[in-house]
Amino acid sequence: MNSITPLRRARTLAHELVESLGDRIRDGRLAPGDKLPTEAAFMGEFGVSRTVVREAISKLQASGLVETRHGVGTFVVGMGDASAFRIAPEQLATLRDVVAMLELRIGVETEAAGLAAQRRTAQNLVVMRDALDAFTQAVEAGRDAVAADFQFHHEITRATQNPHFANLMATLGTMIIPRARLDPSRPPDEARLAYLRRVNAEHASILDAIENQDVEGARAAMRTHLANSRERRRRAAALGEESP
Repeated sequence: MNSITPLRRARTLAHELVESLGDRIRDGRLAPGDKLPTEAAFMGEFGVSRTVVREAISKLQASGLVETRHGVGTFVVGMGDASAFRIAPEQLATLRDVVAMLELRIGVETEAAGLAAQRRTAQNLVVMRDALDAFTQAVEAGRDAVAADFQFHHEITRATQNPHFANLMATLGTMIIPRARLDPSRPPDEARLAYLRRVNAEHASILDAIENQDVEGARAAMRTHLANSRERRRRAAALGEESP
């Protein structure tokens, strides 16, 4: 039986795509100012999904290799910055590490939610709703919902219309979702399912506030959502337990 989970496989494919495109930029096949092919072209050439292509492009943006100009396309901007900020998986090895990450996310994503409420477009709402629906479907079907969870939060940072928020989120990647540390093939028990449904309800509250352009409501909903996750991990750390 193949031991590689779909989520791990998607990460691997995105990493391979990043390496391939990075090589093309570094060896001059893609020069500064060149426009990247479309998502569909990459999907056809590399045999990957749209999600994989978008994750790879986000990572290239975070590395300073490309930039996306809304409504125009994605362009090569340079050789990138090898010292770009990142948090490696080994820096999220303990519950204490996860709590520290959640504290960072509260600071960044609370403000991102407020900006998204001010600036979101109709298309932003569509993709956020799609991510929320994907999360709901995964939870109710007993599938891993980490990718959809991350996508929802990533789309909120995109809705700020400030690329630095989205680039930071892309740099951090799916490991910022605490459940990414667990075995996604483990079937959810009743307590875990109830927790995921609460997370889903919190996501819905955030999206409602953003849709209604309720800036303070969006900030409050995001802070509550992430603070709830932080407190759950703090309690688990105090008890010396692993937490879903």
